[in-house]
Amino acid sequence: MKKLTAILLMALCAFTAFAGGASEDDGVYVFAADATWPPFEFVDENGNLTGFEVELMPLIGEHVGVEMVVENIAWDTIFAGLANGQYDGVASGVTVTEERKQTMDFSMPIASQGQVVVVLQDSPIQSADDLNGKKVGVQIGTTGDFALDNYDVDRRQYDDIGLAIQDMINGNLDACVCDSIIASDFVLANESYKGMLRVAGEPFTDEEIAIAVKKGNTELLDLINQGLEAMMADGSFDELKAKWNIL
Repeated sequence: MKKLTAILLMALCAFTAFAGGASEDDGVYVFAADATWPPFEFVDENGNLTGFEVELMPLIGEHVGVEMVVENIAWDTIFAGLANGQYDGVASGVTVTEERKQTMDFSMPIASQGQVVVVLQDSPIQSADDLNGKKVGVQIGTTGDFALDNYDVDRRQYDDIGLAIQDMINGNLDACVCDSIIASDFVLANESYKGMLRVAGEPFTDEEIAIAVKKGNTELLDLINQGLEAMMADGSFDELKAKWNIL
């Protein structure tokens, strides 16, 4: 009986070690990304997770001698999962804000952008100043959502900005608000909406995008920044940005 118990305990320990998940404990850092934000992260026509940050994180890892991978995680749970340790970081077009700095740490910036208004080609809306009284779609919990706090609009919140764009095309919204880089992809690169959309006016916020890690995780933060610095020095960072039209 004791021998059987010992064997079972050994098997349990082996299973526990195997099932511990990908983390820094086994040399793999896992980063969450909500794959609804082309060109940062999205699922392509073949069902593959791809995009600027999806390719960026493994390259950062290569430059510092560790493995970094990206997993698709819904935006509405992404920061809670980071706080709970379900993954090591968030690489999902995250805007650096003072509020977020209270609960997480950020790498050096990887992109700059602002919030813009996306409308149909024949819309009379010319800028964010024309949004008052209009039905405006946003992705819930994003800086585009927060930016509308300063406007008297009928705000419609969606799980995915693509759903908001489609609802506007269906005639249920007057405009959508999202990141300028994301908007450019919908307006210029998405064949499904070719000739249907335009950006109304200039960005009405100024934001920096960075990679988020759990508050106090200086070891991982240092690795990310070292990798980014190395990529900037050898030109691979600018090459990747150019590939994904991130200016």
